[in-house]
Amino acid sequence: MDSAMAAVVRDSGAFGGMLYVLSPSDNALWLAVMAGIPQDIAAPWRRVAPTDPMPVADAVRERRLVWVGGREEMARRYPRPALVLPYDFALAAAPVATGGDIRGGLVLLWPGSHGPVLTPGEREVVEAGCRRLGGTLRQAADRGEPVLSASRPRTLRPPAGRTPSPAEATALSAFVDRLPGGSCALDMNGRITFLTPAAAELLGADRDELVGALPWEALPWMDVPHVEDRYRAALVSRDPQAFSVLRPPETWLSFELYPGPTGISVRITRGGPADGAGPKRSLPTAGPSRASVLYHLMHLASTLTEAVGVQDVVEQTADQLLPALGAQAMVLMTAEDGRLRIIGHRGYHPELMDRFDGVPLSSDIPGADVMATGVPGFFANFAELRDAYPGTTHEDGMAAWAVLPLIASGRPIGSLLISYRRSRSFPPGERAALTSLAGLVGQALDRARLYDAKHHLAHRLQSALLPHTLPRVPGLKVAARYLPAARGLGVGGDFYDLIRLDEHTVSAAIGDVQGHNVDAAALMGQVRTAVHAHATVGAPPDDVLARTNRLLTDLDPDLFTSCVYVHLDLATRRACLATAGHPPPLVRHPDGRTELLRVQPGLLLGIEPDARYPALEFTLPPGSVLALYTDGLVEAPGVDLDDATAALAGLVEHADPADLDAMADTLIRHAPTPGDDIALLLMSPAP
Repeated sequence: MDSAMAAVVRDSGAFGGMLYVLSPSDNALWLAVMAGIPQDIAAPWRRVAPTDPMPVADAVRERRLVWVGGREEMARRYPRPALVLPYDFALAAAPVATGGDIRGGLVLLWPGSHGPVLTPGEREVVEAGCRRLGGTLRQAADRGEPVLSASRPRTLRPPAGRTPSPAEATALSAFVDRLPGGSCALDMNGRITFLTPAAAELLGADRDELVGALPWEALPWMDVPHVEDRYRAALVSRDPQAFSVLRPPETWLSFELYPGPTGISVRITRGGPADGAGPKRSLPTAGPSRASVLYHLMHLASTLTEAVGVQDVVEQTADQLLPALGAQAMVLMTAEDGRLRIIGHRGYHPELMDRFDGVPLSSDIPGADVMATGVPGFFANFAELRDAYPGTTHEDGMAAWAVLPLIASGRPIGSLLISYRRSRSFPPGERAALTSLAGLVGQALDRARLYDAKHHLAHRLQSALLPHTLPRVPGLKVAARYLPAARGLGVGGDFYDLIRLDEHTVSAAIGDVQGHNVDAAALMGQVRTAVHAHATVGAPPDDVLARTNRLLTDLDPDLFTSCVYVHLDLATRRACLATAGHPPPLVRHPDGRTELLRVQPGLLLGIEPDARYPALEFTLPPGSVLALYTDGLVEAPGVDLDDATAALAGLVEHADPADLDAMADTLIRHAPTPGDDIALLLMSPAP
């Protein structure tokens, strides 16, 4: 397998590769063999799930070769790896299979100087290499040989260089010593393998202490983000890199990094803070450091995970991105019915936003154009913006703009405009970082829109199923309240109902369907309808619950329901109730004494089709109050249920029985933080 891996890397012209093996135990891709890449760079992707937004996952899942031609394309399509490796390189990922069986995936890396597409010859080498690797993996599986290491992936040795003769070695040493400044060599892991005396003198350390060490660990003044960042950039892009570092107290050193297949050659000279490149070669601009990008990622990602709805995404994006990027304004846009919709903004006057909100989508509008093409736009000044969009007028007072696509599930769902008051050059590193961050915003926005749609649907469903008004019953005062849950979709299965049976009798029901989602709300409507139907035919409380229970067991909804049903005769002032696993009702007597109605509860509805529900008869004279409620009114983490119920009874006892609305408001106001939804129904016979 190692020889097959080395051959495909060499013959394809790639500088590195990673072989993933599909593990049958957890259906994940595990990194097995690496070539030309340090272990720590690939560490975040040692395990890749088939559904992860990664090139190798897409290649294996879709059984096709995936090509990413450069840094901006990587940022646009795969923001997660682009944020950790914001460097210019090309990548191909392909499935490794034998026959129709997927065995794993192959990832190959080329320098950023590679052309925009794979050549036919390169594609042929990749496909042939995948077939050979697939056959090797199948043979290993047939022999029962383990492919995955228990500790870490295997790393292939880099190709050995030519060994010089003694005379050549002497001449080579003299040649290096004659070069101005100092020189050293790093291996693929960043450790110093060779150091000239002049380099040791410039670094201010003993050669024996430096050889075999990581520079940023052996020299504390080199432990700054951009040092390791430029080393990684040289390894991943295979392009020369440069940076300057201050060696205390006041010596500036310039470093030039020249990467190759076996490591990195480093030239060290004295220079000022702006001296980051050799005198005869233009080296790439660093852009935002990896540490800086990851810092922004951590903050933005952590806050976006807490964003629930679309407006949460708008606020979190503005709060995090604008100060982090040094920008002054932003606009989030989507498309709706062929028109541009501005869903949020910061730093712009509302009147200006109102002018653009709802305009027809047109390629003359940067935000709409980016949304249609998925290609970001960067404009260092208004002249560049006007060249790209001649119809644009300068009316926002800004000097530079980045218009970024919001990508979710591989398609643009909107665009993000970032604006700056001063002109800005947008170097390649910054473009990639901005595009990646916009990708995170796009994914969060997609989730938020889905949440808002479900939230709206669930609330419409629940409002349609709960009674809009309660019937007026002569001789009976009633008050009801419903408070939605604070978690999930903010909807649940709590319900209440008041049913007028004839001139002198009414029935009341309150219940709680398990869950806080659309399913719970839908089942709540079925339970309420069943109770209402059985009540109107005159069934007693125990029969109403028994018949409703049989219906639910037949429906088999995988959700259980608690319920209390009460039948009240206003002529005789007598009542009868039955309960199905529901919190017991409270009754406040005319003298103010309050007690729980201790009735033997039956099973929750929907468990056992032949369950029985004992009934309890009691008197309810004028001036008394019957309180039916769901568990959200009393249950709270860390609070004893009996203590909470006793506290509720105390509130009922001290409230004014003549004003049921005020009593209901008091009970709701003293309820725990509504992690669960709450339903409350109060009834009091009038004199």
